[in-house]
Amino acid sequence: MSATTEIGSTDSDDAGNAGDPGMTVRMTVNGQSHARHIDPRRTLSDFLRKDCGTTGVHLGCEHGVCGACTVLLDGRTARSCCTLAAQADGADVTTVEGLADGPELNPLQEAFWKHHGLQCGFCTPGFLIVIQELLAENPDPTDEEIREGISGNICRCTGYQFIVDAVRDAAAILRGEQPSAASGSDH
Repeated sequence: MSATTEIGSTDSDDAGNAGDPGMTVRMTVNGQSHARHIDPRRTLSDFLRKDCGTTGVHLGCEHGVCGACTVLLDGRTARSCCTLAAQADGADVTTVEGLADGPELNPLQEAFWKHHGLQCGFCTPGFLIVIQELLAENPDPTDEEIREGISGNICRCTGYQFIVDAVRDAAAILRGEQPSAASGSDH
């Protein structure tokens, strides 16, 4: 069962008061319905972080370049820092918090942990979302396809090889196979 959050002004401005230019947006975020009266200029990232409490949506560049804010919007990746919340009205949004069912890590998150595919962790939510889409479209990607798939996300810590190893491992597990010896080794 999903609960719907209450409509009300959550911005510090006058959205929600008589005569304001605000609007109501409704969307499902990680399986939970949300409805809020907002300023039409509010970004999806601000809506998700401040109104929905999904703080795994990170803001790096705020220009759609780094990929830290990436979410799934109706199953497709979107940069939430340069998407308006109004553009997601009626949509199904998945953030990193919605990838796992319950408290256990999903196979992709587990592979990132196992292969040290993160260090500071700031970029990790965006990578996980992008890779989720990649593996949904291509369950057996080559290393080159993995690198192409993650090319829009920036990591300053890992050097990317550990991320590629993690994706290869997760892809095998999701296909019901055992990871290869090369991808199954810890670094």
